[in-house]
This record gives sequence, structure tokens and C-alpha cells, in this order.
Amino acid sequence: MAAQEPPRPPPGAAEPVDAEPGGRYEAVVPHWFYCKVTDTRERWVPFSAQDSERLEAAHGAGKAQDDVVVPTSGGRYDVHLRARRRVAVYWEEEVSEVRRCTWFYKDKDNKFIPYSESFSEELEEAYMIAVTLGEWKKKLESPNREVIILHNPKLMVHYHPVASSDDWVSTPTEQGRPRTVKRGVENIAVEIPNGEPLQIDHLVFVVHGIGPACDIRFRSIVQCVNDFRNVSLSMLQSHFRKAQEQQQVGRVEFLPVNWHSSLHSTGVDVDLERITLPSINRLRHFINDTILDVFFYNSSTYCQTIVDTVASEMNRLHQLFLQRNPQFKGGVSIAGHSLGSLILFDLLTNQKADPEEDEHCAQGSRTASSTGGIEEVKEILKQLELSEYCDVFEKEKMDRQALFLCTEQNLKEMGIPLGPRMKILHYISSRTEMKDQSSAAPRHSERGSKPSQSQHGDSSEDVRNCPYRDVGLGQVSANYPQLNYRPSIFFAFGSPIGMFLTVRGVKRIDPNYSLPTCKGFFNIFHPFDPVAYRIEPMIVPELEFEPMLLPHHKGRKRMHLELKEGLTRMSVDLKNNLLGSLRVAWQSFTRAPVPALEAGSTEAEAEAEAGAEKQPDMKAEEPPAAVKEETPPINVGRLNGGNRIDYVLQEKPIESFNEYLFALQGHLCYWESEDTVLLVLKEIYQTQGITLDQPLPGSQ
Repeated sequence: MAAQEPPRPPPGAAEPVDAEPGGRYEAVVPHWFYCKVTDTRERWVPFSAQDSERLEAAHGAGKAQDDVVVPTSGGRYDVHLRARRRVAVYWEEEVSEVRRCTWFYKDKDNKFIPYSESFSEELEEAYMIAVTLGEWKKKLESPNREVIILHNPKLMVHYHPVASSDDWVSTPTEQGRPRTVKRGVENIAVEIPNGEPLQIDHLVFVVHGIGPACDIRFRSIVQCVNDFRNVSLSMLQSHFRKAQEQQQVGRVEFLPVNWHSSLHSTGVDVDLERITLPSINRLRHFINDTILDVFFYNSSTYCQTIVDTVASEMNRLHQLFLQRNPQFKGGVSIAGHSLGSLILFDLLTNQKADPEEDEHCAQGSRTASSTGGIEEVKEILKQLELSEYCDVFEKEKMDRQALFLCTEQNLKEMGIPLGPRMKILHYISSRTEMKDQSSAAPRHSERGSKPSQSQHGDSSEDVRNCPYRDVGLGQVSANYPQLNYRPSIFFAFGSPIGMFLTVRGVKRIDPNYSLPTCKGFFNIFHPFDPVAYRIEPMIVPELEFEPMLLPHHKGRKRMHLELKEGLTRMSVDLKNNLLGSLRVAWQSFTRAPVPALEAGSTEAEAEAEAGAEKQPDMKAEEPPAAVKEETPPINVGRLNGGNRIDYVLQEKPIESFNEYLFALQGHLCYWESEDTVLLVLKEIYQTQGITLDQPLPGSQ
């Protein structure tokens, strides 16, 4: 009998089962899976170890007969235990089948597929009997006439049903090809994640750009945000390990906001189809489905649909999130890609501060009228070259509002001479005229945008001959909805905001302007992104300066960028004859870049100075300019609370070979960019007083 001949396991194999009669049997440990369907192909995905344990606990408690709902995947999906269904919570998605899996077979693509729960129980019972009695070569037949043979604990195979004689298409070799059968998830090649931290520190809503696809693989916003979230979990483990160990940090939740489907469900696609030419059908369909979204946003009818959808969806998601996470005390931020960032910028521009805050600000300005208000008046007098009268105005407790109410008689009673009186009255008159013209201009009254402070005479920058123009100038007339919360930070990825403002006629953004309800703003872009534009030159047009180079997540610049900068420095030094020898030129090639010198790296300075001392033809009092020059901090206004706004990613070595070839990829790279994710996390946790384990060089 075959059962009396125990199988010989391969060398090094370990099996906790005794194949002799009366052997020890250990029950299989189940793991829960869900079925994901992509392009009509099924793929079984394991739940995280944490979620599987929770599902098994609910199942073991005998709750499978009731309609028990178990939150999984960080609370973004609910599993209805009795129905074995996995349902998305925050967005529309096909319902997935769920299984409690113990037995698997390998399909033709070498992927393991779980058997049904009922047939797995039959296999487990047959396995238990075989182990206990030591009787192998058990043969079972599945409901689909498929045959499974348990030869021994190490060899279990699955045969497809043998074709009948009428099925002449089949060949003998195809009929008898066996497939491997495995018991327990630990015996199959599958990666099971540990799970996400339960603590949520911050919530971020992500708004997509044009079209239904968001990356070069034509994936949806849900899939791309999933990638972004996964990268963030990895970055938290690698860069916030100390804070995690001290339980200061949990995770950041990212939720997608979809407006494209709502726009294209208005019937506009049917209208476009009637007028679309039949030639080059695929290209025209692509244009109708993607590029035309930009024109829709510039249409008053569809712009209203888009902003209503984005605002209502973010408010709905926020309310639903709070219902499901009643203990959440963190803040909320928003992020937009491409056109999505412009939609958010326009939406934030038209937000109104809370009445309580307005009243608080008004009280603050009244109580500070003897300090802050007087300082503002002193600044005006200084600009009018009348600083010698500051003491007179301070004695009379004159703030800006009081100054604009002054008449010539008031100034005369204060003892101000005729000449200075005329200058002050002319200033008051010119500011008042500018305010009246601004408030009476029809192009502003038709817009839904909030005028900048400078138009109403509230900015000290108004002394310029050319007042700043409203950042919302040229917006389509729309009724902009209000958000139910105040975002902490606004992140723009690959954003055309600067271009749209320029096309709308905005020459410059007032340095004193800030978004009414959002104090943080970061404009992040890839250097080859053809859709991205800068913001800072619109605030400080008189200066030419580079955007902030986004630090590499591993803490240094990419090697090819360092090489390029090293060659550039060496070339400049040789041309200027500052070093005088090839040996010291090589030192300049290997020395640290300028930002490191500014940060206090004295070693490179000492090396350069030592090289200068060894050259008799060089003057000691004339060291290299790159060493001695210190770049003053750049003030880019209040749009990001006084901090820098533009951040550029470092291109990869392969991308630097051909900028045009990687232009499209540059616009769609942000979802899997560790550097982008790390900046987002750094800025979010900085609002909570939590910093990286090791501050990245070049970061603020």
C-alpha cells in the first residue's frame, strides 16, 4: 500500500506533520483575501496582517450570521462579513468578493488562486484524515469536475477535467498538465503588508487635473492617490522613526477628489459627439475627454459645475471622515495636480474668513491702533520723506485710519507746516481715488474673486505708482462655494497657476496678499514638466533667483547633478583665474556647493584659503567670490507665510539625457515621487512641532 510508504521529504525541508499513522495534525491558519478585477482579469489580493486578524476575530466570534461590518485598509473600505463583500467608503468602486482562504492552486500565470471556502473545508478534512491515519494519495473532485490528489504533505496537485472524446480540439498533453496545490498562506509566494497605523494625524484631499487618467499608465485618481499614500507610509518609517517610536506620529490620510465624472455626466459628451468629426476618432475622443476640460473650466456654465463639485465633494468627504473617526483632532490640507491646483487656488482665493475671526482681527486692530497703526503711519511718513514729524503723529495717536480722515485744518492744528501738509493731503487724495476706481471697476464687480488688500488702500505697497492687481482678475464669473474647514497648507503639483494668472492680466501678486483661509502654499514641479509654471517671480519680479531645489529623500543631491555643478564651478574658477593651477581647480571641483558654505561649512573655506595662500600671484585680500558672497534671504511675501513657494524636483540621470522625451512623464511623476511626498510630510508635521529624524540639507 502506498500509505505504508512514507514519502521522503526533500533535503532541508521542514514539515510539522507526522506522516505515520496517528500523526500530529495542526489546523491551517486562514488568511483573508479580496478579488480585484482589472481589465476583466481577476487578481486575489491579501488583506494586511492587521485586517486579516480583525476579520478572523469577527468570524470566530460567530458574527458571520449577522450583518457585521469590519473597517479595513485604514478605514477606506468596509467588509460586510456575512455577504463576503468589500465596499469602498469614500468613492465609487466595484464591490469586491472576499474569501477566508486556506487552500490555493497555481494558475497558468503562476499565480496562486484560493479555492472556495466550502471546497477548502473539504480539502482540509481530507488532509487531516491523511495526516492522522497516514493514508495518502487521497483523491477529491471539485464542483467543476477538477481533480485534486494529495500524494503526500509535500506533493499535492490539481488536474483539470479530462476532455471527452467529442472535444477533439484538446490534446493529450494539455489534458494531463497538473498544477501545484498549497496549504496555508505561508507556503505561497505572496507579500502580506503589516497594516497601517491606526492613529491619523492629518487629512489631505487630493484633486486631479484634466481627464479621467492621472498618470502615464492611465490610472484613476484613486489608484494614484493609493501610490502616494503608500509612499508616505514608507517615508514615515524611514524619516520619522524616532517620532513613531515615541508614538508622536501615526500617519497622514490622503483622500482623492473626483470632479471629472460629474462634469462629463452633464450630457456634454453627447453634445460633443454630434459635432465631432469621424476622422482620427481615437485622438478626437482623447481631446474631448481630457484637453477640453481646460476650456470647460473657462466656461461660466461648466466652471460653476466644476467648483461646485470640488467644494461639495471635499465637504462631503470631510464630514464622512469625521463621522468615521470621531477621535480625530488633526488638521486638514489640500493638494491639486495640474488643472486641479488652479481650481483649488481659485476656490481658496474666494473663501471668506469666519465672522468671529474678522471681529477678532477688528478688535486687535483697534487695541493695537496706538502701536501697530502708528508704525504704519511712520512708514508712510518715511516714504514721503517726512520722518521728522513722526513724534507729532505718535503724540496724537494717529493710526492709518485716522490719517485718511485728516483734513488740512487738522494737520494745521497739529503744527504741520504747509509743504508737508500738501504732501500728506496729496497722498491721501491719490489713495482715495485709487480705492474708488478699484471698487467702481465693472471687471471686478462681475468677478466672484476677493480683491486683494492693495486695491482698497490697505497695503503699504500702495505708494507705488502702479497698484497691484487682483489675483482673481479674469476669473470666470461663478458663485464660489465655501469649505467647511480652513486648510492648513495648499500643495500644488505641476501647476499652471502662474500662467493662468498672467493670461488673466495679473502683472504682479501683492507681497502682502495671502489666501484668506489658508496660510501655507507650496508650488512643486518637475524641471521638465511642460504644464508647470513658477509663482515667486510674480511676487518679486525685480529679482532673478532660482526655485528651491527639493532635497533628495536620501539626504543629498543626485550624483549627476553634483557632477554637473562640480564641472561648472571648476570651469568658472579656471576662466576667472582665481585658483591659478589645475591642482587647486580640482579642489574646487570636489569642494562642497555654495549652499553648504552658506550653512556654515568652514572646512571648504579653509581649504580654498589655504590654496590661495600657496599661490604667490594671488592676493590674500581677494578670495574667491563664491566663498565670500552670502546670498541674502529672499522675501517672497505672505502667500506662504513669508517662506519660499517654488520647489523644483531633481531630475533622474536618465531624464537628463533628453528633456523632451521625459516631458510627459515629468508632468505625471508626482504620485510616486519620494521627494515630493517627503516635503508634504515635513511641512504637515512641522505644523505640529514634529521634525524629521535628520533635517534634509537645503530645506527650510
